[in-house]
Amino acid sequence: MTTAKTQPKAKRTVRSHTCGELRKENLDQEVTLCGWVGKRRDHGGLVFIDLRDRYGISQIVFNPASVGSDAYLKEVFDRAGTLRSETVLWCRGKVRARPEGMANAKMATGAIEVICSDLEILSKAETPPFAIEEDVDVAETIRLKYRYLDLRRPNLQRNLLIRHRMLSIVRNHLDQNQFVEVETPILYKSTPEGARDFIVPSRLNPGTFYALPQSPQTLKQLLMVSGMDRYYQIARCFRDEDLRADRQPEFSQIDIEVSFLDEEAFFPILENMVSKLWKEILGVTIQTPFKKMRYAEAMSRYGSDKPDVRFGLELNDISDVFSKSQFQVFQGALASNSRGKSGGISAIVVGGQAEKFSRKDLDDLQAVGAQYGAKGLLWMKVQATGELQSPAAKFFTPEEIQALKAKLSLNPGDLVLCVADSKKKVVYDALGSIRLNVGAKLGMIPKHGEGDPAFLWVVNFPLLEFDDKENRYFACHHPFTAPRPEFFDDFIAGQNLEAIEASAYDLVLNGVEIGGGSLRIYRSDVQGAMFKLLGLTPEEAKEKFGFFLEALQYGTPPHGGIAFGVDRLAALLCGVGPIRDVMAFPKTQKGTCLMSESPSRVSPEQLAELGISVRS
Repeated sequence: MTTAKTQPKAKRTVRSHTCGELRKENLDQEVTLCGWVGKRRDHGGLVFIDLRDRYGISQIVFNPASVGSDAYLKEVFDRAGTLRSETVLWCRGKVRARPEGMANAKMATGAIEVICSDLEILSKAETPPFAIEEDVDVAETIRLKYRYLDLRRPNLQRNLLIRHRMLSIVRNHLDQNQFVEVETPILYKSTPEGARDFIVPSRLNPGTFYALPQSPQTLKQLLMVSGMDRYYQIARCFRDEDLRADRQPEFSQIDIEVSFLDEEAFFPILENMVSKLWKEILGVTIQTPFKKMRYAEAMSRYGSDKPDVRFGLELNDISDVFSKSQFQVFQGALASNSRGKSGGISAIVVGGQAEKFSRKDLDDLQAVGAQYGAKGLLWMKVQATGELQSPAAKFFTPEEIQALKAKLSLNPGDLVLCVADSKKKVVYDALGSIRLNVGAKLGMIPKHGEGDPAFLWVVNFPLLEFDDKENRYFACHHPFTAPRPEFFDDFIAGQNLEAIEASAYDLVLNGVEIGGGSLRIYRSDVQGAMFKLLGLTPEEAKEKFGFFLEALQYGTPPHGGIAFGVDRLAALLCGVGPIRDVMAFPKTQKGTCLMSESPSRVSPEQLAELGISVRS
């Protein structure tokens, strides 16, 4: 009989099964497994090892009773007693059922164990800086520094596998709908798209630079010009911006562009793709078509262009109640500015919950609103007597109080939270965020897996937004978005610009934007008019977009598209908060990689080759 000791060494890096594969059907089979030592337990001479790989865990048993006088088996047993966490093993043994009452129903392999007869340590491990466990309590900076260890944890591996499966489903769905996957350049021309570019110096062309793409916007439109009428790409995108919470300098998007389709024909393709993801990954059936809501309604009712419609606390415009108010805060909010625009006053009603909000709670909510430019948060509590308790109550007339109660259908115990400002956007943004904070405090927002997913198309966005500081218009989406057909004449004439609506749309899920897109401008004269409205001279437009404007002169089909955030979509499917937990090697909020210690300096020789000097 050939002993394990005589087996060729090459075979000792090969496994017959994975650590999550064995079941009762494998009883009495001799198997070889490879993996990492999870836990080691010594019980009365018996040594138990949890051997782990990305497929699961198998329990390996080293039994001294089976050693007898076999010197090699004794050596194997002695070796097992020295194993440390995260050591990489090859082992061989026979599968048996776990003893009566010892099965572990929480493990897929919990009905069996492997009695080890041979063992080789493939790679020893130092003591890791933290335990490789599902919910380890360790600072994120340590996790990111040792990301390769962090990724051994089952929950992070699960997230990456779900992300992989998500993209596989997306690719299959788009392939079935005649979409073609086309890669576009990473080294490209710097074009202004809303954020700073990452720039790359060209050694072969001194003094010139490439830019890493913020998105493949012009490139995918050029593919439409080329006749590739259905395109997609899992595109890498780069933005050199100050990183707010849950942003990354590099990210991925599912980039899709089509010709000869409008929203009514395009949306079902996208809805079916999303429905497949939720059905195949989460087992959840989603009702289609998705509901639609105009941007103006979303802002006025929820204070957000990505509203979470699963709970109430909707905004109420009470400007008419206080249109003649002597309260200076309200007067200032409703007064017209130099451009003939006025602000507004809106409120949310927290029904019957006033006693749950202390003065500190209200101060905290005011601080939330202040982040969006609100100068204050006015609160009102309806007393048991029906009287209105508020720091501003003395400024209201009895008629205004009565009209307010009637409009908001107020009852004793109600809390009213109100924001007034000369800019409606400030009112909406501040009160929309306060709404979410109140909803979270009162447990009104369903947790992951609770209730039905609330998918919503937000449509009819404004095309342009005026910036008072720079005294010019900016594109609300990007400068390639087409106006809706009914506003086309005003757009060409350059009139009523702030009333013009865009052929733009966002797909929102539970208050999170998961995709955004638009129909595009496909005529060079119209695109030129857009650049002019945005303040670009003909020379500037030619310098930045000359190649694109020229392409539009050669017969461009009507087209449009959308981009889904891969990281955010994966996070929603995994039920995790930060997108870092669905990315293999994320960066910190300062854009640094703690593991590789990048960005880092380069040698003077490299800089000299590029003709670059660095100021200290």
